[in-house]
Amino acid sequence: MKLLITGGTGFIGRRLCRSLVERGHTLAVLTRDPAGAAGILDDSIELITDLDRLDGSRRFDAIINLSGEPIFGGRWTKRRKRILLDSRVGVTAKLVDFVGRSEQKPELLISGSAVGYYGDQGDQPLDEGAAGRDEFSHQLCREWEEEAAKVRQYGVRLCLLRTGLVLGRGGGFLQPMLLPFRLGLGGRIGSGEQWMSWVHMDDYLAMFHRLLEDDTLEGVFNATAPNPVTNREFTETLARVLHRPALLPAPAWLLKPILGERSQLLLGGQRALPARFEQAGFHFRYPHLEPALRQVIL
Repeated sequence: MKLLITGGTGFIGRRLCRSLVERGHTLAVLTRDPAGAAGILDDSIELITDLDRLDGSRRFDAIINLSGEPIFGGRWTKRRKRILLDSRVGVTAKLVDFVGRSEQKPELLISGSAVGYYGDQGDQPLDEGAAGRDEFSHQLCREWEEEAAKVRQYGVRLCLLRTGLVLGRGGGFLQPMLLPFRLGLGGRIGSGEQWMSWVHMDDYLAMFHRLLEDDTLEGVFNATAPNPVTNREFTETLARVLHRPALLPAPAWLLKPILGERSQLLLGGQRALPARFEQAGFHFRYPHLEPALRQVIL
């Protein structure tokens, strides 16, 4: 298949591109830094710098949209929130515009989202039909999804991936945790009762392949493992894998003034379940946390 990808140079995107190339797909990646991207991605991948200049005669079988500035990358000022929105909603709008002027429409758009769509709902199990709680992460994901949904007017199959915390080597949310935990300085965050919906990178990449190959699947999918854990369980498991104690919690009273509104990402959580992938018979290589952590770390 000929694929157009945004966000292809990030932690997830680099691995997805490698996996797709290995399966024989032809890729074009949108990037603002072609020189940097060339040093990261396979030589066979075409680099595109401007969607607005992409000719409508160009044909792609599918588009994968992973665009977006890191949500934890800075304090949530009004300016930062606008950057987060524009990097997701703005790029998605340009993709929809490209589809609209394409002479031959792609068959599929896989567009990113996150389990943050649901907001913090405590212990409530959340499948893809659950409503969101009105907070910034929900607003961000809702607008992102709503923009992507406009592609349906052109007869394009749409899959929205509400992604959890992706466990992989050399990056992602796990990387900054490893050093303090290896030094025995790790511990739960806040009460530790908030839920963490995680997924191993291998399973996450397999989800993309399944959506590309199975044209009966469309709509919203929680891209998470079937066994989410609380933050307390996650930190205790990580410490056990590293043979270290987990005795130094990060209290909420300290995080809130330092992080401001961003502290919601650490002190809240989602107990998201991949109901639709399970209904489709998707096989998880890593359904449980400890084997997943061992594979990534050891």
